[in-house]
Amino acid sequence: MTWGRRVVCCARCRRYCRRSTGWRSSRRWSTPAKTRRRTLPRPRLAASRWNRRRRRAGARWTNSPARRGPPASRSTPSPVRSTRPRSPACSTVAETPYRGPAVFLMGPTGAGKTRLALALAARCPVEVISVDSALVYRGLDIGTAKPSPAERARVAHHLVDIRDPGETYSAAEFRADARAAIAAVAARGAVPLLVGGTGLYFRALDEGLAELPAADAALRAELAQELARDGAAALHARLAAVDPAAAARIHPNDPQRLTRALEVQRLTGRPLSELWAERQLAPLTPRPLKFVVAPTERRDLHAAIAARFDDMLERGFVNEVAMLRRRASLAADMPAMRTVGYRAIWRYLDGEYDFAAMRERGVIDTRQLAKRQLTWLRRERDCTWLAGEAALATLLGVMAR
Repeated sequence: MTWGRRVVCCARCRRYCRRSTGWRSSRRWSTPAKTRRRTLPRPRLAASRWNRRRRRAGARWTNSPARRGPPASRSTPSPVRSTRPRSPACSTVAETPYRGPAVFLMGPTGAGKTRLALALAARCPVEVISVDSALVYRGLDIGTAKPSPAERARVAHHLVDIRDPGETYSAAEFRADARAAIAAVAARGAVPLLVGGTGLYFRALDEGLAELPAADAALRAELAQELARDGAAALHARLAAVDPAAAARIHPNDPQRLTRALEVQRLTGRPLSELWAERQLAPLTPRPLKFVVAPTERRDLHAAIAARFDDMLERGFVNEVAMLRRRASLAADMPAMRTVGYRAIWRYLDGEYDFAAMRERGVIDTRQLAKRQLTWLRRERDCTWLAGEAALATLLGVMAR
């Protein structure tokens, strides 16, 4: 193709001609050999592919310490060794702040999120930020599958053991703490890796929260009496009568959220769903990379849940609950003690269950929790689902894009 007096390779060349509106004909090889330039410029797409390969190599070709003379050709630079730090320790992270997206590693309980996070930390400089409503409590170790001291020594963990079991911890508090942790981790040059299965916390962090009234102790005591007298199903029916939208989103077996929705409606005179719709959105920027860890077969998840609960019992889960039960500041209706597994063992210690019934109840409660988590996760958009042995490779591949 000829543009003015210059002979160029194609209409898309940016070096020798103006930007074309599109391809008209392919004349790359129709130009006579005498007028064809010796070095043809790379097309736009090929150049971008070459740049991606160069960036993945870990260092620019022009300043790489492995450079020894010019490359063999323009499209095949000399191989270089990555200069990116491999250790997950904070002291070895790059000094420049990390400006990329945070990584959400979500999944149902028992799916192997912690194991995958530790495997990722061995390959990339990351710090883990817990997104679990139970891991915030001190003393709840075995029943929450809290990372061991050795695992926490290998990789920095945040928002773990920050509350006493007798205290409360709201989604608004988590949102503020998580945003501060993300900023601190990124300032150290590490990737903020948010790991957990508490959907309310993820939504609060990613989408924002509504301005809700503070808790009222007297009204909460009244609702607790109604819950004990009438049951969760009756409270769910009352919520459906005044706020059908909120009742559709809150599970009948979730007494904490049921009582909170009724509390807000009685305090404000407005349905909770209306306040949700008015929330001020403040999404994370840049948008996070979202991954979901879940087995492809439900029976595999159920088997993993049962095996993990049995392992917890062998490691002293009952003794852990018994020690917590001796504290005068704790009661069975507190948020920390309503954690899955702890409720069943508390009732076992009260004499309501025998050991076999307690074990069965704990496994069933954990399965129901996993089912609710999967229901929420299937509604999440822009997620990459991970399963099996290829989970780590898929995770690394998406993060490298």
